[in-house]
Formats: sequence, C-alpha cells, structure tokens
Amino acid sequence: MEKKSARNTAIIIISALFTLFWLFPYLYVISCSFRKGSEVIAVPPSFFPKTFSVENFVDLFSRMNTGGYMLNSLVTAVVSTLIAVILGSMAAYAIQRSGYKISQFLVILILCLKMIPTSCITVPIYEIIVNIGLYDTRLALIIVYAAINMPFVMWTMLSFYEGIPSSLDEAAYVDGASSLQTFTRVILPIAAPGLATAFIFTLFLAWNDFLVALLLTSTNAKTFTVGLAGFLSAYSLDLGPMCAGAFLFSFPVMIISMFAQKFIIRGMTAGAVKG
Repeated sequence: MEKKSARNTAIIIISALFTLFWLFPYLYVISCSFRKGSEVIAVPPSFFPKTFSVENFVDLFSRMNTGGYMLNSLVTAVVSTLIAVILGSMAAYAIQRSGYKISQFLVILILCLKMIPTSCITVPIYEIIVNIGLYDTRLALIIVYAAINMPFVMWTMLSFYEGIPSSLDEAAYVDGASSLQTFTRVILPIAAPGLATAFIFTLFLAWNDFLVALLLTSTNAKTFTVGLAGFLSAYSLDLGPMCAGAFLFSFPVMIISMFAQKFIIRGMTAGAVKG
C-alpha cells in the first residue's frame, strides 16, 4: 500500500513538472505583457517584471486596429464553425446510415481530405475567391474555414454514429418520424458530446488560422493573427506589444479550454466506445 502511494505521489510530481515545463513559454509571454518595453528586451532576461505596467497594451491598441481584428476573428471562427458542425454532422449521419457500398468509399475520401495540408490548396482557393469577387471579405473566410474543417467534423461524428444502434432509427420510423426528425430529436441528443467536441476543436482551428487569412484578406476582413504579423514587420520586433497581443489572442482559448475540458474528455471517451 505504501509503495502504491509513493508511486502515485511520484507520478503526480512528474506530471506537475512536465505541466510547468509546457506552460513556461506561455507564462513568460504573460509576464512580458505586463512589463515595460525596455524590460522585455533586457539582458539578462528576468521572469518576473520589476514594475507592473500596461504600457504594452496601450501601444498595441494605439498602433493596431485591435478591436476590429478581434471581431473579424471571432465572427469568422464562430460562424464557420456552426456551418461546419451542422453540415458535417448531417453528412456524416447520412453516410454512416446509408448502408451502401459507396459509403465506405466516402469515408476513405473524407479521411483523405482531412489529411491534405492546407498549404497545398491555398493557391487555388485564392484564385477562386478572387474570381467570384469575395476577396477581403468575412464571407470568404467563413466559406473557406467551413469547407476546410468540415472533413474533421465528419470524421469525428462518424465514430459517434457508429456507437448509436440503428434500432433507434427504426423505432423512430415506426412511430412516424421523418429522417430529419429522427436525426434532430433522437440521434443528436445522444451524440451531443461528439458535437461539443467537434465544435470546440473546429472553433480553435478557425480561430488560430494564419495562412488562409493572410492570403484572402488585406484590410477590411483582416484577422488578429494577420494583423499581429503585420505589426511585427511594421515596427521591427517591438516584442512588448507583440507579447501583449499574443496574450489577448490566446487568453480566450485558454479559458474556453479549461471550461470545456469535461466536454472534450467525455466526447473523446464516448466516441471510443462502440455499441
């Protein structure tokens, strides 16, 4: 019993050390955000600020359209995620319940689409968006994000639908429910953990995107990641405001991750169990 307790204590200590090691860069960014610019580039560097200051945040908001860029990131990420989750969950349900041989081909196709790097398709995406007149608009980012992330949603939801017995569908049909009613009233409530998992991960993918937003925006629809990169080149490695911007952009993600941890774990474990 004592050996088991000592082993558990050792595991906890090692886990805490690894967690602290993983969080150290982010904690250092937070520390740099609340110190003066001269302290950020001081040699030798120090972890704790000598004086608490919001100078970097003031510089960030004065030199960059921070509010507008954050709003663009929020709108495009949330709307594209909703579209991807709605359409992706419906498509995955149709494929999983179809029973046709072509469904296996579609599953493989979805996996292939999920494995294609975004950098390989950015040039044709750029040409299409420019030709249809949607360059530098939020609508362009919403469409592209939804299309890129939909295979991820479909692949995630397929595992959940496989764990739901088809007898539930048959029972709903016997009671006179249509396919849409069966999907919305019977299947979706059971697959809610999977929807939550797909929504959270898809939201993070769209929120953190840089490459697509860099190519498809210039002024009006520029997201925060692109704006922050432009700030870097325009003001020559002014690391203080850069750290402040990185903290502002990543803080909502950290908070959502903390509150959504239970849903993510529940969704991943539920999808791993086959009925």
